[in-house]
Amino acid sequence: MDTTTTTSPLVLVPGHWLGAWAWDAVRADLEDRGLTVHAVTLPGLDPGDTARASRDLEDQAAALLAVCEQAAGTAGSPVTLVAHSGANHPATLVLDRRPDLVARVVWVDSGPVAAGAVLLPDLPADVVELPLPPFPDLGRQASLDGLDEAALATFRERAVPEPGPVLRAATPLTNPARRAVPATLVCCSLGAEQVRAMAAAGHPMMAEVATLEDVDLVDLPTGHWPMWSRPGELAAVLAACATGEEG
Repeated sequence: MDTTTTTSPLVLVPGHWLGAWAWDAVRADLEDRGLTVHAVTLPGLDPGDTARASRDLEDQAAALLAVCEQAAGTAGSPVTLVAHSGANHPATLVLDRRPDLVARVVWVDSGPVAAGAVLLPDLPADVVELPLPPFPDLGRQASLDGLDEAALATFRERAVPEPGPVLRAATPLTNPARRAVPATLVCCSLGAEQVRAMAAAGHPMMAEVATLEDVDLVDLPTGHWPMWSRPGELAAVLAACATGEEG
């Protein structure tokens, strides 16, 4: 019997305020398993970029697409694209433009977005960037469960304000083939049953999930940042996705 599995390189994209460093523990675990990993700092999240605050969603999508193209070209196989939280907007754009580059997309406490979706449609035009909120405020928006004081201190120290143009941009989508890319949702602050119910009800946060042709939901109960609260378990899920052993 042929038990050969095809392993794809992983492209890890963190959510708002974060750079590639956010994946350090998960990346180390995946590399220890022999997997190829590319962790991404999206344009606008590099603190050394002097034009950082003017970067927009198109900049982020183009940069992420370039990483996927390079990773797929080097490996000779499409990538496993992993998008956490607000990275779902540039990741969905990549799927729309080059679905052939992605063997599987993994949404980490997140999901695909609909055409025209805007992260913060009410953000005033004069807001140049959005800093990481105080943790009591952030905790009302996204669960901080599982993060100890050290993790929170690192988050605060290393967080980079999110550029305003990224938050105000509508996501232009035109290619329904993006919905045929196999998908895995890693359900953390929202459980799989809740996600299914939201998708069935057409809730804007999860409505696109109902349109996916091939989707698995995996429960990983924790807060919104599982790369810090449950890095080993998250790495195991991502490894299974990259080696075709998911489900």
